[in-house]
Amino acid sequence: MVKTINEPVLKKTWPAVEQHLSIHTKQDYNNAIAVLNRLLDEVGDNDRHPLYGFLEILGIVIENYETEHHHWEDASGVEVLKVLMEEHNLNQADLPEIGSQGVVSEILNGKRQLNVNQIKKLAERFNVGPAVFL
Repeated sequence: MVKTINEPVLKKTWPAVEQHLSIHTKQDYNNAIAVLNRLLDEVGDNDRHPLYGFLEILGIVIENYETEHHHWEDASGVEVLKVLMEEHNLNQADLPEIGSQGVVSEILNGKRQLNVNQIKKLAERFNVGPAVFL
């Protein structure tokens, strides 16, 4: 059975949804990341939540923007981490998944390497593939 579209509802709600499905600027990207983070807090991994599909689609839109605008293959894991920290307005103390602020500082200054556990946690946090940190 083919589902019909409730056009009055779509016309009313589409403008609110559409603004998150197209990322053209860094500000659009930052806004999309903020929305994604709020959705992740609310929805989590509950695939029965009414916003779960929107969360998935927004993640894909963000991933596409990152693929087009961030050429991770030419960057070291530390360089990627620095860019992500800047884009998310984070400082060293905001990365407890890596360790203490001192550990984060050593990693960012090239005195220590990211380990597998840290890479996994960072990939989950920033919704990127672990390979970008290798």
